[in-house]
Parts: sequence; C-alpha cells; structure tokens
Amino acid sequence: MTNQTKRISTANSLAETVAAACRLIAEAETEPDLKTLASAARVSPWHFQRVFKSLTGLTPKAYATAQRAQRVRRELPRSGSVTAAIYKSGFNSSGRFYAASDRMLGMKPATFRAGGQGAAIRFAVGQCWLGSILVAASQIGICSIALGDDPDALVRELQDQFPQAELIGGNRAFEKLVARVVAFVERPGLGLKLPLDVQGTAFQERVWRKLCEIPRGETRSYSQIARELGEPRAMRAVARACAANRLAVAIPCHRVVRTDGSLSGYRWGVGRKAKLLRREHK
Repeated sequence: MTNQTKRISTANSLAETVAAACRLIAEAETEPDLKTLASAARVSPWHFQRVFKSLTGLTPKAYATAQRAQRVRRELPRSGSVTAAIYKSGFNSSGRFYAASDRMLGMKPATFRAGGQGAAIRFAVGQCWLGSILVAASQIGICSIALGDDPDALVRELQDQFPQAELIGGNRAFEKLVARVVAFVERPGLGLKLPLDVQGTAFQERVWRKLCEIPRGETRSYSQIARELGEPRAMRAVARACAANRLAVAIPCHRVVRTDGSLSGYRWGVGRKAKLLRREHK
C-alpha cells in the first residue's frame, strides 16, 4: 500500500467516524457528552474533539447545540405549547433552553412559534453598485442582506419570511448601519464588523462557516466544500445550503462555483454573482 493510499484510507476512516458521531448526536434524545462520543469512536476525548472539529468546523458541543436549535425551530410551530417543544427537542431543563433561546431563534420562543408575531424587525432599503439592497435586523443582529432590482419586491420577501412580525422602517441610526453594510458590499475587504443573526440547520451552518473561510478573490466548487466537510457525496446539500443563505456577501456563497468553474444559480441573480467575482479577482 502506497503512502497516498494510506492517507486516503485514513481520511475516509476519520470521515466515517465523524459521520457516525453526527448521526449519534442527531438521534439522541439528550445531548451526549464528549466522553460518550469518544468512547463510541474508540478514541480519547481529546483526539475525538480535534478530529471532529477539523472535519466539521465545529466542536461536538457546538454541533449538538445547532442540532437542538434545528429541532426546536421545527417543533415550536407544531407543538401544543412551548414547554412541549422544549422537551421534544432534547432539552432536559426549560431554564437551559430559555437561557439560549434568543441566540437560537433570534426572538423569544413564543414569538417564533407565532410566526414572528410581536417581534420587531427593523429594515431599510438603499442602493449599491449591484442595484437595490435591503438590510434587516432582529434584536440579535443583521438577519437579512438582500439584493435585487425592485425595492418593493425585497420588502415583500422580508414580509413573507416573518408574516406576523412588526416590520419597522429604519431611523437615522439604522440608516447609518445600512451605510456600513453598503460600504462592505462595495468593498468586501473592509470586513463587516457587525453582529449577525444567522439561523439555519446544523448542516447549513457548517456550510456557511466553511464559505466564510474562502479568501476574497478565490472560489471553491460545491464538491470541494462537501469534501472539506467530510461529506463528499453532499454536493447537492451544499448547493441547497448556499441557496438558503439570506446574508448576501456577508456569507460569501457567490464564491462557490461548479466543478468546471462555471457559475450556477445565485439567490440574487447569476449576473450579480459574476460581477462580485470579477471585482474580487481584481
């Protein structure tokens, strides 16, 4: 067996170990601790944590937290009460859930369960070199950066996302925040040093973190991202995660292309994707 073959075999074995741990976390009624996960993988806790994070970009605890966040978002709209949703989602203490609920949901759990009813989402529409831009923020941080040709269509899309929320037009202070976002879109190299309200499934959040690691001026293929996540067959799931991104440029899904380098779909238009890449390659 050649050294390269050995490396491939080892990489595949590690990927299978982490995939098995992810399934164990997803299927467990309560969050398994690090010692339990490491024991199932037959390695030390230190080694397991290092391998898990290297392949997923998350610690086992962060991955389990994201899984429970996904469960609670799924259970809240269909459970008889917030309490029922909490326990169905694997929380053994309502106190622990409420301590993390704002970070998980972007709003109070009862508000999320009611489709955003009573939540205040501030927004404003401006103009940038790519056309119209809508910026919206919950109490957690920026929850939407959307690009388009029709400002009214961007507002309607935001209303569809939270039909029961109170949408509040931006005041002067918020317009200054929008100006910072526009400046970032104009010059991504500046960085966007603002809090973000990022909400997705555990897998989506893994993909989005990986996208943020792509250097400006470079691209990755969907298959490359899937392999880096330790899930080489998940190319379509990676593409779906890119399509679900609501934070244009801040989470740079425009830097993901087909294997042959050609451009595929982009939530805000393939033309804008091409323009962004051309500017970043200069």
